Amino acid sequence: MAKLTPPPGPQDHARGKEGAPVTLVEYGDFQCPHCGKAFPAVEDIVKKMGPGLRFIFRHFPLSESHAMAKPAAIAAEAAGRQGKFWEMHHGIFQNQAMLSVEALFAIAQHIGLDLEQFRNDIQDTALEDKVDADFESGVRSGVNGTPSFFINGHKYNGSYDEESLMASLTF
Repeated sequence: MAKLTPPPGPQDHARGKEGAPVTLVEYGDFQCPHCGKAFPAVEDIVKKMGPGLRFIFRHFPLSESHAMAKPAAIAAEAAGRQGKFWEMHHGIFQNQAMLSVEALFAIAQHIGLDLEQFRNDIQDTALEDKVDADFESGVRSGVNGTPSFFINGHKYNGSYDEESLMASLTF
């Protein structure tokens, strides 16, 4: 069974407390239709499990198939610099069908980002490096498609519907 490399750390965007009994890591692509379908299931699981779950999202943009996947990932990282990674994450998935540079700026405005800072940050190569590092960690961890999930460091190979995921998260 594939193991998560590297383990969760300060480089990750996490919801929930460190040390929660269950850590769910998703490698996702903001333009992937399967990730779009998994998004509401994961959100429901995060709500239902509450403090028993730590959820981490790592970028795995499949740029050859999804032209806006990497720009969307960089936009989420830029929003993270203003403390709004999760708001951008949600906004992108909720508007996945119409992803464009203009849509990313509209989401940024909607969630209250400083647009000048956002415009500057999306051009910072350090954010592209972060997205690339997430992608490379996915490759090292055995990710070959999206969404891919890891539960407490071990690759989950089941369905990404809410019922299947939840059954694997509650031991």
